[in-house]
Amino acid sequence: MSEQKILAERFDAERPRLIRIAERMLGSHADAEDAVQDAWLRVSRAGDDDIENFAGWVTTITSRICLTELRSRSSRGESSLDEGLPEPQVLPAGATPHGAAEMTDAVSSALDVVIDRLGPAERVAFVLHDSFEVPFEQVAEILDRTPDATRQIASRARRRLRAERPGGATDPRVLRRVVDAFFAAASAGDFDRLVAVLDPSVVLRADSGASATTIVRGAAAVAGNALMFATPNAVLVPVFVDGRAGVIVTVDGRPVSLMAFSVLDDRVVAIDAYAGPRRLAEVALPV
Repeated sequence: MSEQKILAERFDAERPRLIRIAERMLGSHADAEDAVQDAWLRVSRAGDDDIENFAGWVTTITSRICLTELRSRSSRGESSLDEGLPEPQVLPAGATPHGAAEMTDAVSSALDVVIDRLGPAERVAFVLHDSFEVPFEQVAEILDRTPDATRQIASRARRRLRAERPGGATDPRVLRRVVDAFFAAASAGDFDRLVAVLDPSVVLRADSGASATTIVRGAAAVAGNALMFATPNAVLVPVFVDGRAGVIVTVDGRPVSLMAFSVLDDRVVAIDAYAGPRRLAEVALPV
């Protein structure tokens, strides 16, 4: 058997695991398959001479390809996903304990897609270490950081993810105060004040139901979108959306959008927006 064929068989044995890793990082099975195929091309050209830990080596190659793609997406600031946002559970601001339990069930499925909100380094560190138990020392090499810095990145990712849980890690009154500050700044057209209430790596995901979900990243870009679509005569109805602070935006008594906010350290780290008649018709609203 030729050395190339042996190498191909060794790589194919790792391929299912590599695809799972890449899919978790990139959020798309098709993109994951492309990344792993790219990894194979690099492996086939390099050969595996003197490689003691083949599984670790191909994991590193695949992860670096994914990291490059994530950074490219982030630098563009805006992208689209084929999948829409998960179906939200919307409850009045004064939800009952029974409603809170329902929110816990609903948010468990929403958390499956929350990793998309992490920055590239956070996403790679969290997926590799927390989901696939890759040692921090290896993750640090992929990120070109020290192990201690990589641990901090993973810790930051965990904290951001905890912000998505019902009630998050923040007092509900703080959540509502931050959301109110966001809308006050948007209504006043105050760009600087709006940026101040947003985390620098905030992510906005907008689902209109008519096309792919739009993703906007970064405080300046998200603030710009908020100002662009601010409606002076809007009335805001406080609600919980999958346990997060949210609002139903109404104009002349008619819902025009539903927004859910994730808050960490008194700043908005993520916004999910459901907008347009087609998308809102699919959501059970308590108004």
